[in-house]
Amino acid sequence: MAQSEKPLDIYVWAGKNRDGQAVKGELTGASVGDVKNLLRRKGISATKVKKQSKPLFGAGQKIEVVDICLVSRQIATMLSAGVTLIQTIDMIGQGHAKQPMRKLLADIGNEVKSGNPLSSALRKHPDHFDDLYCDLVQTGEQSGALETIYDRIATYKEKAEALKSKIKKAMFYPIAVLVVAFIVTTILLIFVVPQFEDIFKGFGAELPAFTQMVLNISRFVQDYGVFIAIGMVAFFTLFQRTYKKSQKLRDSLDAKILKAPVVGEILQKASIARFTRTLSTTFAAGVPLIEALESAAGASGNAVYRDAILFIRNEVAGGLPMNAAMRATNVFPDMVTQMVAIGEESGSVDSMLDKVASIYEREVDDMVDGLTSLLEPMIMAVLGVVIGGLIIAMYLPIFQMGMVV
Repeated sequence: MAQSEKPLDIYVWAGKNRDGQAVKGELTGASVGDVKNLLRRKGISATKVKKQSKPLFGAGQKIEVVDICLVSRQIATMLSAGVTLIQTIDMIGQGHAKQPMRKLLADIGNEVKSGNPLSSALRKHPDHFDDLYCDLVQTGEQSGALETIYDRIATYKEKAEALKSKIKKAMFYPIAVLVVAFIVTTILLIFVVPQFEDIFKGFGAELPAFTQMVLNISRFVQDYGVFIAIGMVAFFTLFQRTYKKSQKLRDSLDAKILKAPVVGEILQKASIARFTRTLSTTFAAGVPLIEALESAAGASGNAVYRDAILFIRNEVAGGLPMNAAMRATNVFPDMVTQMVAIGEESGSVDSMLDKVASIYEREVDDMVDGLTSLLEPMIMAVLGVVIGGLIIAMYLPIFQMGMVV
């Protein structure tokens, strides 16, 4: 136990195996001696053991949700193939490309080797494994069907990540294009328009109103642009800090964004998909319905649906059927409540919820693709009007002079 508490690092080694063949690789250990002992037990005579240097600026060192998703699928696959849990963790850890992930898996492996349950080892890393993940693993350990549960976990994580990626795509594309347009426009106003203004001073004639308006905007940006930029940075920094600290602000924004045209409908469907997918996964894994609803509330991704699901949990705990409690919240479509009612009558709530999740995930995909297709020409039109308008404003006096001549 004392050794497992030491910080672990990645060591690059080279040596010879029992047949005298040259071999090399990487191992996780607490020290050079620790790695040499591990290699000796494997029948390898080490000639070089060196601590792996860290990449500059921590490149590629952060553990992402995608990494946890991939590792979950690897664990599910290897457990179903009959590989023991300890071997699975060791093999995945040694073969992973990211050093922090190798250290994380090595730490979890050491905990399991010491006799602790896997769920207990995972709970020591809440930044990477949430309560839902750990609860599902614990259920699998108690039921003796960890490989089946891990397959469900992997499927759940993959679908949840795919859904999140779709939502990010819908939000990122227009924001990125508008930011680029803003930067280009600002550069034109600060550096290009003043050059034309110097030329116009020699004309000795009154400038067109449109051109004069652009010149006034350019002067304003040059005079006050720094203060505007500082104000915007200060505003967004303050807003970000307030958003993190204020639950009331987060809940208020969650409620308002659901009322936004198009985007609000996408987020509503996404929340329903998350809720039904989470509840289906946890309920099918054998988690009691009350606990499953509590997990689903946290995974819904929106305060309106979180509060609605917690209301459902309390009503179900009081003896009310889940479909009736869902209907009372007024946030779930009739199709969802009807399918849940059918599932309760037939005793197949988990499969019905899985079908609902699949339906809404497909609808989110279609709406995101449709929104992207709709936004592309609209954004191009806006860029054309803004950039084209600036160019026309600058050349309008020249055109007018040409017509006079």
